[in-house]
Amino acid sequence: MSASSTRLPSAAERAYSHLKTGILDGSIAPGVLVTEGDVAEELGVSRTPIREALLRLEVEGLVALYPKKGALVIPVSADEARDVLEAREVIEVWAAGRAWSRRHDLVERLKEHLKVMKGARTSDDVAGFSEADRSFHEEIVAAAGNLILTKQYRMLRERQLCVTSSAMRVSRTRMDRAVRQHGELISLLEEGTKSDFLAAIKGHLEVARQQAQGVR
Repeated sequence: MSASSTRLPSAAERAYSHLKTGILDGSIAPGVLVTEGDVAEELGVSRTPIREALLRLEVEGLVALYPKKGALVIPVSADEARDVLEAREVIEVWAAGRAWSRRHDLVERLKEHLKVMKGARTSDDVAGFSEADRSFHEEIVAAAGNLILTKQYRMLRERQLCVTSSAMRVSRTRMDRAVRQHGELISLLEEGTKSDFLAAIKGHLEVARQQAQGVR
């Protein structure tokens, strides 16, 4: 086995993953001031990799850096939540139309994501469920073949997680509804029409919009 295949994540990569996961799943709450010293002590590393991780998160719009103080986890305003969902709809509906011609290859990949969603729901793994949900929709966007929009979509979904993770955590019925809706999307790809599939995508996004409004 090559050295590259067994390379362990660097301290900066581990810090980045730790902080980003905490921000997205809500365990590091919006409005919290994260300090290099606290995170370095928690992870058992120096401050330098923490600083590198925070710089990456600032570029992604998840934190705002304040020299000699720390990094503030940026809260999602009601206006931003609306903008995120509107941008998501523009990308996802367009991508669904483009992906329709590749639906036969797409279906099997979506079934794998749905299987993971069901397993996460059974074990009440909210983080795993949210990740599988995001991967399901990202698979559709990626099938459209536009790498720039796929990257932008990924960032939109991460920002949306900051809005919805707490709501999903306290509502098993929302997870059940998501599983059912994703199953319906797969069925439409297999046996439905393009117009019905696009309508279902829009309906799914409307549910996401209502969920986000309920959190505000």
